[in-house]
Order: sequence, then C-alpha cells, then structure tokens
Amino acid sequence: MTNQFSPQGRPQLPTGGRSFVARLPVRLYQAGLGPLFGKRLLLLHHTGHLTGLHRRVVLEVITYERSDDRLSWTVASGFGPAAAWYQSLRHFPWATVQFGNLRYAATASLLPPETGGDIMTRYAAGHPRLARRLCAFKGFRVDGSPAAFRRVGNSIPFVRLDAIPGDRIV
Repeated sequence: MTNQFSPQGRPQLPTGGRSFVARLPVRLYQAGLGPLFGKRLLLLHHTGHLTGLHRRVVLEVITYERSDDRLSWTVASGFGPAAAWYQSLRHFPWATVQFGNLRYAATASLLPPETGGDIMTRYAAGHPRLARRLCAFKGFRVDGSPAAFRRVGNSIPFVRLDAIPGDRIV
C-alpha cells in the first residue's frame, strides 16, 4: 500500500488549476448553493491555528448521524494530519458546520486510528466503487478487501463533528 504523503510527512496539496477546482465548492456554498451537494459535502468554518483568522474548507461527509438527541458528521483528512483544517481543529476544536444552507455550532473530536479503520471498512461496504476511487485518488492501492480498507482507514485521520444541541446558527 502506497500513499501520496511526502517523505517529510507533508501532504501534496493541489496547485494551479487543481487548486481552483478544489476551492470551487467553497464559492458555491458562499453563493447559497450548498444544497446542491446534498448530504455528501459540508462547509467547515474554523479558526486558523497559526493566524487566528476565519477559514473555510469543504469536506466530504463519510458518515452523517441524526437522531432526536444527536447530530454529527464524520470527515476524513485525505491530505493527512498536516492539513491546515485538521491542525486547526487540534488546537481549536470549536467550529461551525454548514450543511446545505443550515449552520450548526459544533465541537470536533479527533478519532483514534482503529475507529478510522472501522469507519473506512463500513464506508467501503456501502460505497465500494467510490471507496476504491477515493483510495486511488489519495494514492492508496487496495485490492477491495475489508482488510485493505481497514489499513487505509487506520492511516487516515478522521474527525467527528458534533453539533452542539440547541445551538443552530441562523
């Protein structure tokens, strides 16, 4: 299994035209078009850990849980633990999640690698082709077995974002 993290442990971030395409969903959310993404993507508003400035990033929702007393999203840092948003949540675990056109105050919990393995295994069982493409895009080679997806999940940082009950932001 190989991955796209450089030997220095820094992720290979998109540049040029790929950077523009990667930031396009943020612009669509800003234009009020968040509902176009359904339950697949969310816009995370967070505080930059080095600058203290407001930052935004669109992330794929791996799991979405809603019940009478809980609302949470699980996201993955496909660019590894050095991703700016991930580092920011390590330092300041309070954020705002925009899901569609609704905003929620949320707290972030960094999940242990074993939990990431379980999450990736379940995700792959429900979305086999998408999981394989995601792994290939991130530089991981998998044979499609649950054990391979578990290994990938163990090496990707996952974060659970829990909405603060009764604290929806209008």
